[in-house]
Amino acid sequence: MLITNHVLSGAVVGLTSPDAVSAFRRGFVSHFVLDAVPHFGVADEHLMRVAVPDGLTGLSVSTGAYLPDLDKPGRQFFGRSPFPAWFDRAHAAIQPESSRRLPVELAAAGVLAAALGTLLRRPA
Repeated sequence: MLITNHVLSGAVVGLTSPDAVSAFRRGFVSHFVLDAVPHFGVADEHLMRVAVPDGLTGLSVSTGAYLPDLDKPGRQFFGRSPFPAWFDRAHAAIQPESSRRLPVELAAAGVLAAALGTLLRRPA
C-alpha cells in the first residue's frame, strides 16, 4: 500500500476521531486494515522509483497511519526494521502485493482524497 494512501486514511480517521489519542490509535489500526487489501508492490530493483516520491509525499504530511511501514526504509537504509521480528512477520503476512495493482492504489487514493475533501468542507 502506498504511504500516500495511509496518510490520506489517517487524515480521514483523525478528522472523525473525538480526540488526539483515539485518532492516533485508530490511525495505527487503519494501517493494518489497508494492508489487508490486495495492493501494489514491485520487485526490489524497481522499489525506489515508486517509494521515494511516495514516501516523501507521505512524510511531508505525515500521520500515525503509516507508522508500521517504517520497517521498509529501516531495512533499505539501515539494514534492519525498527520493530520486533514478530511484528514485522504479522505485518508482512497481511500484505498481498502485486505489481499489477497500481490501479487499485490509485482508486483508493481517489476515494480517500474525496472523503478527506468532504470532511474538510463540512461545517464545524
